[in-house]
Amino acid sequence: MSGANNVSRQDSFSKTFRECLLSFNFDFIGLIAGIILSSQLHIFRLAPWAIAVYPAVLSTKGMIGGMFAGRLSTALHVGTVYPRFLRNTRIFHRIFAVTIVITLIASLFMSLVATALGILIGNVDAPSSLNIILAATATMSLGTTILLLTMLVSFLSFKRGLDPDVIVYPVMSTTADVIITVYYLIILIIFFSGSTGRIAIAAISTLYALITILMLSRNIGDREFLKDIKETILTLIIVSFIVNFTGAFLGEIGKLVEDRREIYTVYPALIDMIGDVGSVVGSITTTRLALGLLKPSLKSMGGIRDQISGSWLASIIIFIALSLLSLILNGLLEPLAFISLTLTLIMTNIIAIPVIVAISYIVSILTFKRGLDPDNFVIPIESSLADNITTIALLITILLTY
Repeated sequence: MSGANNVSRQDSFSKTFRECLLSFNFDFIGLIAGIILSSQLHIFRLAPWAIAVYPAVLSTKGMIGGMFAGRLSTALHVGTVYPRFLRNTRIFHRIFAVTIVITLIASLFMSLVATALGILIGNVDAPSSLNIILAATATMSLGTTILLLTMLVSFLSFKRGLDPDVIVYPVMSTTADVIITVYYLIILIIFFSGSTGRIAIAAISTLYALITILMLSRNIGDREFLKDIKETILTLIIVSFIVNFTGAFLGEIGKLVEDRREIYTVYPALIDMIGDVGSVVGSITTTRLALGLLKPSLKSMGGIRDQISGSWLASIIIFIALSLLSLILNGLLEPLAFISLTLTLIMTNIIAIPVIVAISYIVSILTFKRGLDPDNFVIPIESSLADNITTIALLITILLTY
């Protein structure tokens, strides 16, 4: 019996490791976002708020995408959503509608917090608040196109016998980072092109607001819809404060590394990778809680230790590969440079992973025990905290190694 359990554990570890290594490979796409970011730093210098808002937009989009992916994965597992676009269930349409509405709310709330924090720090003045709201809202509204890709990946992975909890968020978080980075830069370029550009940005934001109001009016009588909105707003309040501090920490890193392109290139992929490990732990925990396969207790964490170990090992391998590729892409590959950057990334990993794993599991258990839907809290909170934790871990590591 003990031998059978050991084999089962080995299979569980091996399966998680293989699937995570497969899905985490999409974090290499994050290097594209990093290259775009490092090559367009001059755009961020056009206004003090532009670089500070970027991590907030990135994190908020990740929070919303994580919530959508988490709820979709759990619903597919329990059978309340079918793996198809047409003729799906009421729950599927409600999940989509909630995500559309919460995107607008998130854009406005995140912008207000960014403005307040910027004024407090001194890099934003009051008149810039409208600019921040317009740029953030227009970017996030364009980012709703990512939901269609999320559905496609969810349905295909489920149909092919893969675990959506392991596949979907890691794949989509990285893809979304590249897309939202491109969208944000396009919005900034249009915005700073003159008054006509600003009118165009305002038109995009207004159109999305009207669509959201229409969708809200159609679902206002649905109690479950309103419950999801209320729970998500609670998460949003927490997350909005978290993500806006990431920009401040990124600014400190920028002062230390100055124009070291390899750091900027790898940055989006790093925050993706840490968030992906947290999402795997959170998604597996919420699904097992929903299916009754895991007791809602902090002591039950040992029940998913193989999944934690498998995802962590996969992340370390990806971190080493990211170091190599970042240096190659920037034409800086030398033995000492590779050792230095790899050491920086591995130390960042070792600091950040235990923290984000613990947070993902604890939030899953606490929300489930209080009768809340963990999928409305776990990935949104852990993904935004992952950005902050990774940025802080990277800052600590840079201070130690440089």
